[in-house]
Amino acid sequence: MGQPEQHAEGAGPFITRLSWHLPSGDMAVWESRIARRRGALAVRPPGATRSRQVRADAVAIGRLRRLNAIAATAFVVGGALFAAGAAVALFGSGDATECASIYFTGGLFFNTGGYVSLLQVINAPRHDTAADGGRLATHRWRWWSYEPMRVDWLSTFVLFLGTLVFAVNLLDSFLRGLSVQQVNRLIWVPDVVGCVLFLVSGHLGFVEICHGRPRLRPRGLGWWIVAVNQLGSVLFMVAALAAYTRPATGILISADVANWGTLTGALCFSVAGVLQLYEHP
Repeated sequence: MGQPEQHAEGAGPFITRLSWHLPSGDMAVWESRIARRRGALAVRPPGATRSRQVRADAVAIGRLRRLNAIAATAFVVGGALFAAGAAVALFGSGDATECASIYFTGGLFFNTGGYVSLLQVINAPRHDTAADGGRLATHRWRWWSYEPMRVDWLSTFVLFLGTLVFAVNLLDSFLRGLSVQQVNRLIWVPDVVGCVLFLVSGHLGFVEICHGRPRLRPRGLGWWIVAVNQLGSVLFMVAALAAYTRPATGILISADVANWGTLTGALCFSVAGVLQLYEHP
């Protein structure tokens, strides 16, 4: 028996939703984000207006719950620490080493959240129309994969890469006695690159959840998570641009904008992390 005919949706080479008919006559619908976050696909009987969810096995569900909790908690804590670092700069001692230490610790949590998010994609249950069209198949555990034609993999990989670039920026911020050119090259440039990667990741997140068609989905928890994270990325970019050191004067474009942008952007990531705690099987 051949594979059932499938209707694919998405953007460009990326498939984010698949629909196909089962031998029973039911319609099965697989959505990328729902499958990897909630471990489920929808099955709708002929003529019905509502679908029932078919979940993956207990192994996959357990993985998704644990990975989601770790990633969400890491972003909550990482965002809170970044906000604390900006608050110290704005309202506290303003000591550069103290702020750098807080930021660096927060960056470690962002690294963790980024990598665990990637693991969640790699180890999510997969749809398998050849084996059993109405089920999600669980595969062996993997610590790494290379799947650039999957938008969820690409989004989380770019996010993880962004956290690593931020780590370079945070490490270099401990250096002292740098010239203005060195500050901009070693600290500012990685900061801007990291922000760009975060923005690209957020855009791919919208592609996944909106199936390639920009639209508002205010009733969807996943949409709000992506939207709040993207707002945080925009605020981080504003902060990064304001943190450029003018070569002529050796003064930042706007230290207040840089600190406030970091503070509010970091709080967005914490809020999104809290929301993510509820997006589980």
